[in-house]
Amino acid sequence: MMKRLIFTFISVIIALVSFADEGMWMLNTLNKDNWQRMRELGFNLSEEELYSSTNPSLKDAVVIFGGGCTGITVSEKGLVFTNHHCGFDAIQSQSSVEHDYLKDGFVAQTQEEELKIPNLEIRYLVRTENFTNRILTSVDTISDEMERLRKINEIATQVEDSIVGDNQFIDAEIRSYFARNEYYLNVYQVFKDVRMVFAPPSSVGKFGGDTDNWMWPRHTGDFSVFRVYADAENKPAGYSPENKPYRPQSYARISLSGYKEADYSMTIGFPGSTERYLSSWGVIQNVKSSNEPRIEARGIKQDIWRELMAQNDEIRIKYASKYARSSNYWKNSIGMNRGIERMNVVERKKAIEKDFSDWLEKNPEQKKIYGNALKLIKESYSASDQAQKNYIYLLETLWKGTEIVQLTNAVMGYDVNQSEEEKTEYIKKILDPIYKDYIPALDQQVLAAMMHLAKKRLPQESLPQIFKEIDKKYKGDYEKYAKHVFEKSIIPYRDKLLEILPNSNKVRKLDKDPAYQLAKSVREAFDATLAETGSYLGDKLEGERLFLAGLKAMYPEKSFYSDANFTMRLSYGKIGGYVPYDGAWYDYFTTQQGVLEKYKKGDYEFDVQDEIMKLLSEKNFGKYANEKGDMNLCFISDNDITGGNSGSPMFNKNGNLIGLAFDGNWEAMSGDIVFEPDVQKTIGVDIRYVLFMIEKWGKCDRLLKEVVFE
Repeated sequence: MMKRLIFTFISVIIALVSFADEGMWMLNTLNKDNWQRMRELGFNLSEEELYSSTNPSLKDAVVIFGGGCTGITVSEKGLVFTNHHCGFDAIQSQSSVEHDYLKDGFVAQTQEEELKIPNLEIRYLVRTENFTNRILTSVDTISDEMERLRKINEIATQVEDSIVGDNQFIDAEIRSYFARNEYYLNVYQVFKDVRMVFAPPSSVGKFGGDTDNWMWPRHTGDFSVFRVYADAENKPAGYSPENKPYRPQSYARISLSGYKEADYSMTIGFPGSTERYLSSWGVIQNVKSSNEPRIEARGIKQDIWRELMAQNDEIRIKYASKYARSSNYWKNSIGMNRGIERMNVVERKKAIEKDFSDWLEKNPEQKKIYGNALKLIKESYSASDQAQKNYIYLLETLWKGTEIVQLTNAVMGYDVNQSEEEKTEYIKKILDPIYKDYIPALDQQVLAAMMHLAKKRLPQESLPQIFKEIDKKYKGDYEKYAKHVFEKSIIPYRDKLLEILPNSNKVRKLDKDPAYQLAKSVREAFDATLAETGSYLGDKLEGERLFLAGLKAMYPEKSFYSDANFTMRLSYGKIGGYVPYDGAWYDYFTTQQGVLEKYKKGDYEFDVQDEIMKLLSEKNFGKYANEKGDMNLCFISDNDITGGNSGSPMFNKNGNLIGLAFDGNWEAMSGDIVFEPDVQKTIGVDIRYVLFMIEKWGKCDRLLKEVVFE
């Protein structure tokens, strides 16, 4: 019995509150416990130097890069460092067989050579404001959870619209925190003129490929360099040759001093999503009804892509970014399921729920408020398990798994009643980017494979109705059906589609097109499945909101942090190695020697250009060398990060840049659900490796003259 009590207590502490260096903390709400721990670890900056709502501070140098990454401003001329995989879409968009920047890298030796990247945006946080009271007092009499959310969204939209107006260079978002128990407004400046400055070859930026992804030790130079441009008044603007490099409020200084074990390490970034307070029922559903279907569907699709990419450079370039995005989350799902089982996450969650129930029984007044929480959660997850699995299979096979359905949905958005200018803009901004990197013959193979999987895994009532027609006409031969779609449809072929778009009557007859009929049927099935999962949503959300509020009431003296929601967060910790499994030890840094050891001539993951191998072999590292004359490539800390933190600056105790976070580690893939203090690590590329590549490989001294060293 005593062992059971000890286990339960430890489980609660690990999973729910700040333990060791757990936590993705809002900078404007850091409390005395946070500051005490940061000081214990060695942090030297003042509160005002780290975060200020009125004066320039370190947080003003950190940016949202694109739609799902972080970056750090490193010069007074708007130079931004981020990861190679964050810049991958941009690099790919400018690549061709003739100019293969993915394979060969890119260096702008002058400002005039910096490449405009269409549709790439960088956001700087202007301010964060607590809106909790205004939001919650407006809904305190609403008992229905979905009506409550509808009202909250209505208020949030009104506030956001009042701030943004018709200014395309301002963004305002009211986000929920602590399972919709708190609300904050975040306002951003949006810069739309962003240009590519430097990218190493993928042999450096993606060294190790899928094999090394999420793994330690790593030897990946995962960085790329961009520049933000502004108008003559230093304000955000659309692209113009007349724009000048942006003069930021703040930028990071760079440290070449390196680090030692147990040194302070801090990240500031925009982590995307965690579920640290998820229930045991939610964890089980994630494993069985979400991750397992995703793993199966993406694995099949990626096998098709990878085989054809290896055979043809044009296909490789067009599909490189798509493959990387798909594979990243695929491997994440595999690792998460593995980690959840290995770390006994479900049992630990059940222990927390048992303690919560026991606490309620001893506190009748609290039970009146929170007593229904676990019941709502359990019943909603249990009832929605099959619907969730159907939803994910349909999503991963046909709705998003096949490009032809996505493309057709985009074509459906073309409005023949709009002005000619609006229609031209739609083609340019929506359709052309899809067609640019689309290969119908490849997608035909994927469609057939995904239809086989959908038929195998989905119950008859959840399949798109078109399957009945296909099975009757083609006798289950989905290869034959896919061939028919791509032979008879005009939608997969840009030139054929553009021929009919000027003719409204022909556009209206697209509903006879086989791709249109497929997409329409898939949409109907997808909407029905989504509606079924949504029918349980209100109870689930209410239960989770009450559960987290109850946990905070249960532990009033503990410091809680909100789950990640792609808003600015800080994580603090220290640099150090770890024990991945019994009898093994991983050191806290890697050097160039690892590239030499892993190198495989001709291998798409571990091949490296001769000139780079020569640079690493010669060991002429100069000021970038460590005390032994080697060069650190990557290092690890126990900072708490997740997706969205990619590209986040890693700072030392003085707030100087020592690296860029780019990954987590395989042993802690369940970390989005339960923080694992003994093994959870952040993997970063050493800033000295970044600068070495810029100087020695890229020979781009102008960038080194821009940055400021400590």
